Amino acid sequence: MTCDSEPRVVAAPDKFRGTATAVDLAATMARAARSAGWSCDEAPVADGGEGILEALGGDRRVTTVRGPLGQPVEAEWRETADDTAVVEMARASGLDQAGGAEENDPLRASTYGTGELIAAAIAGGARRVVVGMGGSATTDGGLGAVSALRAARLVHSGDYSRPGAHRAPVKLTVEVVVACDVTTRFVDAAERFAPQKGASDAQVSLLRRRLERLAQVYERDFGIDVREIVGSGAAGGLAGGLAAVGATLVGGFDLVATELDLAARISTADLVITGEGRLDAETFSGKAVGGVAALAAAEGVPVLVVAGEVDTDAVPGDWADPEIAVVSLVDRFGAEEAMARTTECVETVVAEYLATHSDQPRAPRSEGRSGPGRR
Repeated sequence: MTCDSEPRVVAAPDKFRGTATAVDLAATMARAARSAGWSCDEAPVADGGEGILEALGGDRRVTTVRGPLGQPVEAEWRETADDTAVVEMARASGLDQAGGAEENDPLRASTYGTGELIAAAIAGGARRVVVGMGGSATTDGGLGAVSALRAARLVHSGDYSRPGAHRAPVKLTVEVVVACDVTTRFVDAAERFAPQKGASDAQVSLLRRRLERLAQVYERDFGIDVREIVGSGAAGGLAGGLAAVGATLVGGFDLVATELDLAARISTADLVITGEGRLDAETFSGKAVGGVAALAAAEGVPVLVVAGEVDTDAVPGDWADPEIAVVSLVDRFGAEEAMARTTECVETVVAEYLATHSDQPRAPRSEGRSGPGRR
């Protein structure tokens, strides 16, 4: 929602995992801004992982699918006016659905339900499906999802095992776009992410061998070497499995920013407010907050970053720019209050900032400026 009065702020936060959604945070920032006499454009964002449903919006749909450990799960997805479906793999195959890392079985956890969710969206008439990665319980390389798509007769393997005797595979006939929140490659997903899902060192080694073998199977059946695709390790290799059957992998934040027309919305703002639960090195590697700040810098728009906590050693030197203010809720309020009263703390920080900056005009755009995170 955008008001016509000036000055104008764009509130474009990511979620604070476990304490506040991006939608709630954008509303909180907007409330503080309007109380200070600013108009506000609420633009909650995501990096392609959890939160992409709320960021992209659409009509709510629910489908019962197989959870990561085989139990039935009621998985929400969205359908937009332009025949695009938005699916979050975490709603079907997420770590929360498995009871967390302590209850998860990392060797058995499957993405079958995510494949069922994609199939349901296609059966419902979607001509384009956006699949958000992140928050997964799985390291199955997307085998479960591909199996579900096979069962729905949406894909079928070919035969690339004998040169000159190819049987062409049947791949997805609708556009499937995978919004990746990491750049990890396929086989590396085991070592990079499986420990977070409860895997022991021995299980990580086994999962890596499984992914190596599965990559060979995908190349044989679909003619795609997923090991060479940047981001194919997202969601425990689910991104690679979907790429094998015809999906396109893109940077999650870039997709969200394009869908929301975020650059244009920022270009007319006097201030951008963004934030996330923890600002660290990953913030500047394709994550939402780094992306928002880079868009703002390209337009010469000042930025306020509100984070739950800040790893100051990870903040790049160009974030010392006076047009970028970074506030840590933990430093400002203490860890206990920052966790228990996240939105209230965010509202206080935004109100305090605007109270001291409302009379400062926006600086003219500086052509050719590199901006934060553009290294």
